[in-house]
Amino acid sequence: MKSIIFDLDGTLLDTLQDLHDSVNHALEVCGMPGRSLSEVRRFVGNGVRMLIARAVPEGTPAEAEEECFRQFRLHYVQHCLDHTSLYPGIGRLLCQLRQQGAKMAVVSNKLQAGVDELAARFFADTIQVAIGEREGVARKPAPDMVRLAIAQLGSNPDGFVYVGDSDVDLETARRAGLPCISVLWGFRDRAFLLSHGATVFAEQPEDILDLINQ
Repeated sequence: MKSIIFDLDGTLLDTLQDLHDSVNHALEVCGMPGRSLSEVRRFVGNGVRMLIARAVPEGTPAEAEEECFRQFRLHYVQHCLDHTSLYPGIGRLLCQLRQQGAKMAVVSNKLQAGVDELAARFFADTIQVAIGEREGVARKPAPDMVRLAIAQLGSNPDGFVYVGDSDVDLETARRAGLPCISVLWGFRDRAFLLSHGATVFAEQPEDILDLINQ
């Protein structure tokens, strides 16, 4: 049984609506035009600072962008669970993996406080380690978060597979030396993932169990 490093947003949790709501709240407070759901879907993947950098109008002064980021954080802390939920079938998958003895971790470019809150809410009984953006640990696609997660699990990286939904996840897995399963229910489609080198796909959560047991 292989053990698994999971991406969070777009892989285990559908967080898009809450991210969209907080982005648009911050933009409105700062007097900037809002963004569509499809735009925010394209902007996610490299952490919330990059999300805001992509959401503000081109040429926005650094001070205004920083204030927008501050407003986003304030709102998201209070509203990150308004609409966020497990994708269908994920809860059952995680329970099956746990029963089979898989070690599991989440690595996310979301701020550590947000990762901790979501992990406590959704994964307290299944996932042992949750790594978010923190001081001294480079964000994905650097391999640092993955290596830290594996170390905290006390495991050998040879027994792991990475599961994610984006080009950032594909690059993270490559840099960490792990095989990657790309899920098709997240924020990127098959054509996009293929164009970034994806070769193994899961169309539904139960496919992950089949793939790692091959």
